[in-house]
Amino acid sequence: MSGLAVPHQDVEGGMPRGVRARLRADRRPLELVFTLLLLLSVLSGVVTLLVLLVDVARDGVGSLDAGFLTSLDSRFPEKAGIMPALIGTLWLMFLVAAFTLPLGVGAAVYLHEFAPRGRVTRFIDLNVANLAAVPSVVYGLLGLAVFVRGAGLGRSVIAGALTLTLLLLPIVVVASREALRAVPDSIRQASYGVGATRLQTVRGQVLPAAVPGIMTGLILGLSRAIGETAPLITLGALTYVSFVPHSPNDRFTAIPIQVFNWVSRPQVEFQHVAAAGILLLLGVLLAMNGVAIWIRSRYERTW
Repeated sequence: MSGLAVPHQDVEGGMPRGVRARLRADRRPLELVFTLLLLLSVLSGVVTLLVLLVDVARDGVGSLDAGFLTSLDSRFPEKAGIMPALIGTLWLMFLVAAFTLPLGVGAAVYLHEFAPRGRVTRFIDLNVANLAAVPSVVYGLLGLAVFVRGAGLGRSVIAGALTLTLLLLPIVVVASREALRAVPDSIRQASYGVGATRLQTVRGQVLPAAVPGIMTGLILGLSRAIGETAPLITLGALTYVSFVPHSPNDRFTAIPIQVFNWVSRPQVEFQHVAAAGILLLLGVLLAMNGVAIWIRSRYERTW
């Protein structure tokens, strides 16, 4: 038997090439249909967004001027301005970023690099992932009970920022953990090999390499926070403000709430003012994202 010649089979990946080719041919129509469906979904979303942007730009460009940016709100549409809401939004985003970044990244670093692997850690991971899907109005109720009434902060900027921080923490923690997980383990082993401690390794090697992913999570979180209305309304943020907040302890409003207030008014002129507010909100969002993307790109080039 050992002298008999065994016919050679052209095998690729444990399967004859002919069988593999027939399977590919059978799957090709399904792949084409699936690709077309995905392309159609993307195009429908992009076209819808472009139509909305064009409509908002057409209605709001005429009202977006220096007077609109530097004036207070008014019951007359030709005098209405967005300065209190703009300053309130900037206060909120600054405080939210200042609270969320150290807390979210610190929690992610501990859970991924230092926490012992066990049931408690898995339980925390599961709950963090579930909290990312909780409706935002629930966080508004929590902020009302804990920060506004429990801590005695009142309906202030800092109470709103802390509430939005709770909203964003699960998103930032999950994104930061994925960024830390993407760092090659060889970097850690090389650092340990030259005598570095775990803390030195995380601080000097792992975190800088994970900054692009962490910044991506922060961008997504802040992009969600800047457009949130339900938590702030639940907290009692003002819809009509005739003053500019000068400190975190002042009462406030935000651009989404101001836009909602204008849209709900019956005068047609307020629809144009609301469109100008939407354009301003988009501009602030793009500016924030641009800064975060610049920081991310800088670390990507370095590492």
